[in-house]
Amino acid sequence: MQSPSSSVETRQSWIVATVALVTLLMAYGAAWITTVALKDIAAEVDGQRSIPALAVALAWFGGGAGGIIMGRLAEKTGTRWTVIGGALMVGLGLSISTLGPPVPLWIGHGLFIGLIGLGGINAPLYIYVSRWFDRRRGSALALISSGTYLAGAVWPPVFEWALGMMGWRQTMFWYGSALVIVIVPLALIFFRPAPEVIAPPAAPGSAPVKAQVLGLPPNLVFGLICAAAVLCCIPMAMPQGHLVAFCTDLGITRAMGALMLSVLLGTAFISRQIWGLISDKIGGLMTVLIGSVWQTFGMIGFLGTQDEVGLFTVAAVFGLGFSGIIPAYVLAVRELFPAREASWRIPTILLFTGAGMALGGWFGGVLYDYFGYYAPAFAAGVGANILNILIVGFLVLRQRQQSRLAFA
Repeated sequence: MQSPSSSVETRQSWIVATVALVTLLMAYGAAWITTVALKDIAAEVDGQRSIPALAVALAWFGGGAGGIIMGRLAEKTGTRWTVIGGALMVGLGLSISTLGPPVPLWIGHGLFIGLIGLGGINAPLYIYVSRWFDRRRGSALALISSGTYLAGAVWPPVFEWALGMMGWRQTMFWYGSALVIVIVPLALIFFRPAPEVIAPPAAPGSAPVKAQVLGLPPNLVFGLICAAAVLCCIPMAMPQGHLVAFCTDLGITRAMGALMLSVLLGTAFISRQIWGLISDKIGGLMTVLIGSVWQTFGMIGFLGTQDEVGLFTVAAVFGLGFSGIIPAYVLAVRELFPAREASWRIPTILLFTGAGMALGGWFGGVLYDYFGYYAPAFAAGVGANILNILIVGFLVLRQRQQSRLAFA
């Protein structure tokens, strides 16, 4: 039996985390094809950008919703098998999406790429990797969650080149094939059972006292965290989903827009590692609060910037700020709630972050279709971010009050 002073962390922990990062890098590349090809796909449906934007939104939301089911399934069958199944479904979803907008694109992205694809990969890997760490869990979660942003940094320029060479349909098909070839053997080799020992539930009849969290009912605190997650991910998704199209509206080439998206997500990848170290020191909730304030100023920057140099600068600043937010939510859940509840609380918080990303990307397309420009969408994102800051600020105040009472 593991002694209280021992740690589950080993060299193997970081190997597993690195393999998880590569897995997420490949898996989340799938939806970036549609983002880069937004105008190409919209051109086939009378220029309606909300249609491909909805496909990306469905992939985000489906990935979150599927994670709740797949997180529990991974507890029974092993993360290895949900990741393998998820990779196969993402590849299939990309193939279905090539049949054309709107309905096959929505089904391919929402059901196959999202619900049973990313759903089997993302949330199970967060739970799985968190159980390989107990001292540097924030750093590990920051590393693996960087897979989504590393995908956004690496793949858009590649996809922009591929779109010019073979079109969006062939790009989707061949990328789906490559994804399966990479992920399946990695999962088979590296994703063995995690070492963290989970305390069993209390025995029937023991009637344990229901502990409060931050001096409040646990599920009230969790509900507030979930609401905050939706509100901060709405503005987070808007530049990511529409930056390439926004640039071309301003007369900037699509290749330069794809490079700008890579800068945004590349800086997010690098800074996320720093945020992971910071979150190990200051905790998950405070990291969310700082990142949310930073993100608000980044969104205001997009509202006031129109030239190429200015947009590159704002994209880099935005990437530096928002990148620590989502893993900090997961860390906050692990800090505030028992480990035995991780299998449903972590997928649930990821569902709400995914819902916010979905809503933000889709709503940005809807507002563009209505107004003909992106300023109203970015302004709505700023408003959502301010509401998020109010909720997270309240929770941070409660946390500090409880800490003072504990040491009084």
